[in-house]
Amino acid sequence: MRVLVTGAGGLLGSKLVEVLCAKGHEVYSGYLEHLPPKGLPLKFDVSNEDEVGRAFGASRPEAVVHLAALTDVDRCEVEKELAWRMNVTGTGNVARLCRRYGALLIYASTDYVFKGDRGMYREEDEPDPVNYYGHTKLKGEEEVKGTVDEYCICRASVIYGSTPAAGKTNFALWIMERLREGIRIRVATDQWISPTLNTNLSMMIAEALEKRLIGVYHMAGATRVTRFEMAKAIAEAFQLEGPLIEPVKMEELSWKARRPRDSSLDVSKARGALENMPLELGYALKLLKAEMASPVKS
Repeated sequence: MRVLVTGAGGLLGSKLVEVLCAKGHEVYSGYLEHLPPKGLPLKFDVSNEDEVGRAFGASRPEAVVHLAALTDVDRCEVEKELAWRMNVTGTGNVARLCRRYGALLIYASTDYVFKGDRGMYREEDEPDPVNYYGHTKLKGEEEVKGTVDEYCICRASVIYGSTPAAGKTNFALWIMERLREGIRIRVATDQWISPTLNTNLSMMIAEALEKRLIGVYHMAGATRVTRFEMAKAIAEAFQLEGPLIEPVKMEELSWKARRPRDSSLDVSKARGALENMPLELGYALKLLKAEMASPVKS
């Protein structure tokens, strides 16, 4: 299948392209700043309709996985115009081109579309974001639903992986780096999440693409934990100094944007539809450790 992946230089995109190439698909790796390690590179800005049109003309995709987004939650709160341009305008541009080319659209969304007042959200629960990042991702979902007939919206939570991507680290690697350097870190005990290994999510997205799954699916990790519990689990799995992790409340952290208290996701629907099912945190960390011990060569 000819597949166009936007945001292919990012944490999820780079892993997904690797997975799709290994499965024998013809993959076009869309990027703006960070050259993807695999696939046929296509440089374009999703917020520029003309550039998106040229990218579709060059790739003529049968399926598109739209991952390009501004995901820095605090930056979205401060630079709202940029966040809207990337996450809403960009998604609308991609969706319209998918409709024109008759391409399946898979859109990566987030647990942050939910308010976070109870957790274990199901796909049919009403979104109500508490920050601007969540607001723009929800508006992106609406662009997808209102534009194309064949779409799959996959929501994940706190994506992490074995290598830095797009010039930034991820939560798991940040924890490991600080603990290895003997630096104390402050981690929230009152924010519940469903941590998602990028390899697991990539396998789920690839399967959804091949099965042409339609609708909204929560493709997150299968374990509901606090950020603090995740940090402690990483320290234990990688034999790092757990006492360096200081438990704090969210209100003690200097975040610009509000965070949902409990945005954990119920993954029952994905479990029922996919062979590559959402992984429990303990097993996912074993996979992460194995990946870091023997990284895939580009």
